[in-house]
Amino acid sequence: MGAILVRRQIGRLGSARRRSADRIAELEAKLEAQAALIREQAVSLAHSQKIFDRSSAAARIGVWQCNLADEALHWTDVVYDIFDLPRGSAVDRRQTLQCYTAESVAELHARRSRAIAERTGFSLDAEIVTVKGNRRWIRITATVECEDGVAVRIFGMKQDITEEKILGDQTRYLAEFDVMTGLANRSQFQSRLAGLTASQPDCPAPAALLLVDLDGFKQVNDSFGHAVGDECLRQVSRRLEDACAGMELVARIGGDEFAVLTGPDLDLASISELARQIIDRLGKPLDYRGNSLKLGASVGIALIEGATLPELLVSADTALYAAKAAGRNTFRIFKPDSLASLPNPRAA
Repeated sequence: MGAILVRRQIGRLGSARRRSADRIAELEAKLEAQAALIREQAVSLAHSQKIFDRSSAAARIGVWQCNLADEALHWTDVVYDIFDLPRGSAVDRRQTLQCYTAESVAELHARRSRAIAERTGFSLDAEIVTVKGNRRWIRITATVECEDGVAVRIFGMKQDITEEKILGDQTRYLAEFDVMTGLANRSQFQSRLAGLTASQPDCPAPAALLLVDLDGFKQVNDSFGHAVGDECLRQVSRRLEDACAGMELVARIGGDEFAVLTGPDLDLASISELARQIIDRLGKPLDYRGNSLKLGASVGIALIEGATLPELLVSADTALYAAKAAGRNTFRIFKPDSLASLPNPRAA
């Protein structure tokens, strides 16, 4: 009987051990499956991190964080690259703020303070000069993080937008300036003139519009070619700018046609003297590779004095035609009584 009990106990112990072994094997299988899943997720995460890093580097976008308690900064690699600092080096917020231009750092401080006070965020395009002296534009986005209603950190992204800024500036330049001469173009001239003629009575407006047309330019262009003609226009533009220093606007509005908006303080005598200076300077010989080229200029003047844009342009045009009819290389001021009978060639 005792032997039977012993065998039964041994059998029960064996069954328990087998169950324990099975349980252990089951747990080990689960652990291995979880480990395999973790490894798979780690590989996927590493791949995603690699894609993020490459995309971040390609787009020149980095992530930053600042703890508000101690102003400690944490940057990803691209932010270091933007500021031309060694990756992973210690960064001090006070020192990095010295990279910002005075205007940008003032705007950054104002927006950051407001965002922290209101528990919100902000976006800002700021100009910096890196530690290596490179001038860059960066776009900053920021979000304030709170704990129990208290702002504890601010974080976001910094993106190098220098190329975008340059392209935008170039686009605006092409929209407003003549590429060959660097003067304002016809579009900017018309926009400025329209704004001035529509200004409020208490806003000072230029005293006059001067239209300047080159005399003899067609002959130079036809005789020497467009390359010489273009160089003449560039030299003429520089001389015109010098003669009209301090004026509201100097523009090239056509092939060999220019326009000048004078300052608001010029009287009729000063306007006349300005026209004489323009004619004198543009009448001096131009030098092109040892060749002396002779041009001249005729000037038509219209006083603004509340005239509408169409009236002003017609008046200046009429005065210009009168100057040419008088023998060129001279100027005329539009006066309704004396010039009204002359035909306007542009209106024909």
